[in-house]
Amino acid sequence: MNGAFAPDSRALTPAVGKALEVGIVVMFVGVMTTALYGGVVPDYRNAVGDEVADRTTVAAAERVENAVPPPARNARVVHRVDLPASIRGSGYRIAVTGRTLVLEHPSPEIEARTRLALPARVDDVSGGWESGEDAVVVVTGDEDELSVRLTDRRTVEGDG
Repeated sequence: MNGAFAPDSRALTPAVGKALEVGIVVMFVGVMTTALYGGVVPDYRNAVGDEVADRTTVAAAERVENAVPPPARNARVVHRVDLPASIRGSGYRIAVTGRTLVLEHPSPEIEARTRLALPARVDDVSGGWESGEDAVVVVTGDEDELSVRLTDRRTVEGDG
């Protein structure tokens, strides 16, 4: 036959062509999926998580600052603070360092800090919040000294 196709072997050509097309499409989808989930998507999730962390600490700091009452003889203020249940799919903690709220997240790419703008009569800021809790800020004291405590609703209700 001298390398020529036999008349009955031409029926394989469309099937082989389609198999090659399917193989190329599957390979393209595999390469794109690997590229996206190997680099682009995690970077995007980290960037969004970092932005959410920043917004969370800023909103929490605003609630803490707004909870401080004007000077009064005896003050006790309890404000609820809305926090996202998770950031980038993980739980987190907001702690106080001096007069700064610090968001602690398991992912090292996600971090946030916000300085609290509190009056000089605020003597002490303490406590922290865990994500998923009913977070509250409790301000107690008198017209000269106030104490700010970050805690959860259960603890406050237990204080009686």
